[in-house]
Amino acid sequence: MKLKSVLTTLTAILFGAFTTQAAPDGTRPNVILIMADDMGYEALSANGSESCKSPNLDKLAAKGVRFTNCFSNPICTPSRAKIMTGHYNVRNYVKFGWLDREQTTFAHQLKAAGYATAIAGKWQLGKDKDSPQHFGFEQSCLWQHTRSGRSNDGDKRIDRRFVNPLLEINGKEKNYTNGEYGPQVCTDFICDFIDNNKKKPFLVYYPMILTHCPFDPTPDSTDWDPKRLGSTTYKGDREDPQRHFVDMVAYADKAVGQIVAQLEKSGVRDNTLIIFTGDNGTDTPIVTPWNGTKVVGGKGTMSDTGTRVPLIASWPGGIQKPGRVVNDLVEFTDMFPTLCEVTGAKLPKDHPNDGASIVPILKNKAETRTKDWIYIWYRKQVMVRNKQYSLVANQDGTGAALTRYKDSFDGKQLKDNKLTKTERALKAKFEAKIAELAKTRLTTASEEGRKQGLKNKTNR
Repeated sequence: MKLKSVLTTLTAILFGAFTTQAAPDGTRPNVILIMADDMGYEALSANGSESCKSPNLDKLAAKGVRFTNCFSNPICTPSRAKIMTGHYNVRNYVKFGWLDREQTTFAHQLKAAGYATAIAGKWQLGKDKDSPQHFGFEQSCLWQHTRSGRSNDGDKRIDRRFVNPLLEINGKEKNYTNGEYGPQVCTDFICDFIDNNKKKPFLVYYPMILTHCPFDPTPDSTDWDPKRLGSTTYKGDREDPQRHFVDMVAYADKAVGQIVAQLEKSGVRDNTLIIFTGDNGTDTPIVTPWNGTKVVGGKGTMSDTGTRVPLIASWPGGIQKPGRVVNDLVEFTDMFPTLCEVTGAKLPKDHPNDGASIVPILKNKAETRTKDWIYIWYRKQVMVRNKQYSLVANQDGTGAALTRYKDSFDGKQLKDNKLTKTERALKAKFEAKIAELAKTRLTTASEEGRKQGLKNKTNR
């Protein structure tokens, strides 16, 4: 183990020992962070979807806090690296499908503070058998961990994330062939973990397999076929992606309902913080009727439809004035300090403080939180935005264009010669922020990570 990893581990152990003594288990909340795959803001009925129904999540929102201005990265691996480490991708993102092995995650910090930790769902962060455990998760049930999650049938390549999935349980490969459904296997794994750890604080991270393509039937769909070995095309084997996406959202919502029911059965619901979000915007084939208009999925783009995602927080024993809808700016770097603050775990000493905890919002004290802009680094582009304006530019700062939003999904790109004095000043401020953060490229990555990152031209 390299010196940085040794020091990080020793520091976490020392901090964990202090935190555990300072906060008895009965007062520390459990944490369940759920991140749906390719589910944009418009996909939940609580947020205005007219086609997708999400009654369980709607109920959590009605009794918790629903956020209208949460932003992710435009695609999966960058969002996963950001949410787990709390770093802007410019600092530590190396390449698609891999997380730098010397990074510290929120699971490291909570585990060191005495939390039992588990992850289930989609991994896509390194094929080493010990990857989840290396990054702080004691138990794991994952798709796309040690292998691609796909198999061959003659000359066809079959996606095996949903029906009859190929999963890894704690690094051990397991092939399901009796009509099992991958998302259900993961949800059952989480529920078992909750019940087995109900007498001590626990962290569950659930990066869902749903609602990523292939757009295929769920066990609740009328055309569900338990004998299929998966999908033979990337987007799905059927010609009805819209209906199947609606079914997939409903099944993701059903999984949330099952987890809530398990928390209640295990007697720990009141003292459990559930956070639900999505890793990026909805995929491009999906068009969602939303608040009287239609939203075309924008996954992979530096746009509102590519980066605006749902965010719901529910914590019966901790949220003040539940039922609120808030427009505070939130981005994925904010999750790391949030989880540490709410559990009493310590932030790493070298943490860059890119995020701002949302605990003040949960406590109805948003005025004590400072978050005026968010930052996204992706491929060859970078974005800085606030609630009303976004600036998208090339990573070297060239080609910068300001877009003004009246509300979600209604942005209008502005010409430089049409900017007001205030808008010109804001653009200059955002450009300065881009230039400042450009200097931090790979500064918190390992030596190996820096070498690989500099070779990686796509930054995907």
